[in-house]
Amino acid sequence: MSHSYVVFDLETTGLDPVKNRIIEVGAVKVKEGRVIARYNRIINPHCTLEPRIVDLTNITQEMVEAGLEEKDVVKEFVQFCEEYPLLGHNVMFDYKFMKTATYRHGISFEKQGNDTLSIARKLLKDLPKRNLDALCAHYGYKNEHAHRAYHDALATHYIYEAMSKEFEKDHKELFCFQPLSYKVKKQEPMTIKQKRYLNDLIKYHKIKDENLKKELSKSEASKAIDAIILQYGKIPYQRT
Repeated sequence: MSHSYVVFDLETTGLDPVKNRIIEVGAVKVKEGRVIARYNRIINPHCTLEPRIVDLTNITQEMVEAGLEEKDVVKEFVQFCEEYPLLGHNVMFDYKFMKTATYRHGISFEKQGNDTLSIARKLLKDLPKRNLDALCAHYGYKNEHAHRAYHDALATHYIYEAMSKEFEKDHKELFCFQPLSYKVKKQEPMTIKQKRYLNDLIKYHKIKDENLKKELSKSEASKAIDAIILQYGKIPYQRT
């Protein structure tokens, strides 16, 4: 099964799988080295994207606001993966985000996986860098839309197969898929104070967003409050 897998990549609002959110999922399903299916979705994180994220990914606020809900995408993605193992470049970063997202919606996501970054660090020690851009340059692969999830996933597939062709005969153990282990951190529910203030903000600014009326975690509530204040402003203080 070393050449049958789902290679995937995510774009996110930041680096913390609990505090930040997925904004794009891109993947290709590979069977015996050949791409047999493709997957690409934009997710609405219900927050304002930082300029650095927009600059890096070219994913705009308008694009995510027209995107799908996280629950629908992760459910669809888990079905897309079937029983295939996962492949990624720095795969644990993406796996932590996806497993945290599936956990939020009560969906199991226990997978085996392999990491092209780990393989490259062991076999391509002479390269000054082993990020995806550097490996694409090394193997002559032109990734015209780098830092977009689907295109990075496709590039990772190419890099894996290129390294396999060059090294697998003498390093078979590096091309085997192993269980991915990550325990999602338990998320505390929002405090009574957060809930009261969030409801006051929604009422004052007349915000119509059903997602803000759901039971949020403490970190989600904090993020929602900050996003509302950033977009609409605080509630003006009034003397009684």
